[in-house]
Amino acid sequence: MPQPEPDTFVPNLPLRNGLAMTLYTSLWASRHWQEATPVPEPPYQPKTFYGAGQVPLWGLVAQQPGGGRGTIVGTYGITGDLDNQWFLRLMGRKAFAAGYSVVLFDWRAHGKTAELSPALTSDGLYEGPDFVHVAAQAKAMGCAVPMWFTGFSLGGQLALWGIKTAQSPNLEADYGIAGDDIAGAAVICPSLESDRSLRYLEQAVLGRYLEQAIARTLQALAWRLHQLHPEHIHPKAIAQATTIRQFDHHLVIPRLGFSTTEAYYKATSPLYFLPALTKPTLILYAADDPLFDPTLVPDIKRLCYANPALQLMLTQYGGHVGYLNSTDGQQSWGDPDLWWAWNRILHWIGNER
Repeated sequence: MPQPEPDTFVPNLPLRNGLAMTLYTSLWASRHWQEATPVPEPPYQPKTFYGAGQVPLWGLVAQQPGGGRGTIVGTYGITGDLDNQWFLRLMGRKAFAAGYSVVLFDWRAHGKTAELSPALTSDGLYEGPDFVHVAAQAKAMGCAVPMWFTGFSLGGQLALWGIKTAQSPNLEADYGIAGDDIAGAAVICPSLESDRSLRYLEQAVLGRYLEQAIARTLQALAWRLHQLHPEHIHPKAIAQATTIRQFDHHLVIPRLGFSTTEAYYKATSPLYFLPALTKPTLILYAADDPLFDPTLVPDIKRLCYANPALQLMLTQYGGHVGYLNSTDGQQSWGDPDLWWAWNRILHWIGNER
């Protein structure tokens, strides 16, 4: 497919730095996003879905009267929950205003899902099937097809696993949904190769700071799971999980049968199955993302450009899940607000229908 130039997103000058964009988005946009979003909250209804292995997944569903244009199913990144993941709730507002039904869910070990089940994360191995199960149950309750999967950061990785799962030849028999009902995926700053990016963070001064901040949140998540389900997670393992890699080593991989985190990361990283994706998939990726190894960019370009099902929008700027557009940029694109990434995704989905 024709690929856009790398300068299609040009933010204000102070934000033309990945770390600056990332921090500003986290500190400013997280507090002011509702003021900068000219559409209201959809009429969500709570819903408990059931994923792979009948694991309960807590979600929110907003259905369009009369069906609408289809349904967008999404989740968020490595930490948080539906109550505080404003960037996902922002997507829900914009997607519903654009005529889509919206399904959001707390993925494994997160939010209210953690209250319902002690199931830990698997970086896609089970979350990919979870996406498809959620889509099938949403369709059964009246959400319109086609359905699209979305997410950002690690949630983008999970959505890509969802599309990989949706290509199963036994999809309808195993999940109760037809292959054509799941149209594709669109993701923002997805984690595509975990081991290389984690090593990059572990070796850089600022990277170590970011890694430690994420690790502390993961350890807090594990302690919460222990409080909710004390018989399933041993406190000694949680106490040893002081880094992201140690969290996966002590808590995640023993349950999944991996002997090393390196083997686990290779098995779960979407970079290695991008060539096999056949459903339309949009990947928004910033070359200055401070959380990912910059040497991945040539590999991502090569793999995406070789697969006609993939469209890569690679930008010079954007940071990690930032993409706050300038006024000039909004006018250039004809956007109603500064949320460049979600505007591109909704426009792309609209054109792919």
